Amino acid sequence: MQLGYIRVSKSDGSQVLDLQRDALLDAGVDSKRIYQDLSSGRKDDRPGLHDCMKALQPGNTLVIWKLDRLGRDLKHLVNTVDDLSQRDIGLKVLAGAGAQIDTTTANGRLIFGIFAALAEFEAELIRERTLAGLSAARARGRLGGRPRKMTKETLKMAMAAMTDKNANASEVAKTLGMTTTTLYAYINGDGSPKEAGQKLLKPQT
Repeated sequence: MQLGYIRVSKSDGSQVLDLQRDALLDAGVDSKRIYQDLSSGRKDDRPGLHDCMKALQPGNTLVIWKLDRLGRDLKHLVNTVDDLSQRDIGLKVLAGAGAQIDTTTANGRLIFGIFAALAEFEAELIRERTLAGLSAARARGRLGGRPRKMTKETLKMAMAAMTDKNANASEVAKTLGMTTTTLYAYINGDGSPKEAGQKLLKPQT
């Protein structure tokens, strides 16, 4: 059985779901099994996606219009698809750069494997740049003392550093000039932002 997920970034009417919905219907997805969200892909709170993931059962296939409808970023996308795979759930992409991805087929799994490799490569580049930046900061003597305020740039460096499974939180915090308590007030152990971090990263309007 196929379930579908569609999303647009704005809920003010300037973007509509019709194109995506029609594409999923043409692909054979029952209209009653299409879940939707009207929110940015960067937001963690996507009730439609949450309900869709909960409804998916082993042997089902999740159908989406484009890859960017599903993941917040490449890493999140790969992790989501890996979770689907672990649950014996397929993914089918109808359009865009990932139009040949259908993880229910050998060829589709191969193509997604390339995406996974790119995500790992991207993460490694970010980690290397961040560690280089931390080393430069250490060389300039930025070793301790709590900053008066966590900045967006410092938060991004901390998030990138903490995505490394071997990262030492106390060392990252010390190098950035803050306490471990302050670090964990903004991010989780895997580098994802907590509520305070999400607010800091949100574009100012």
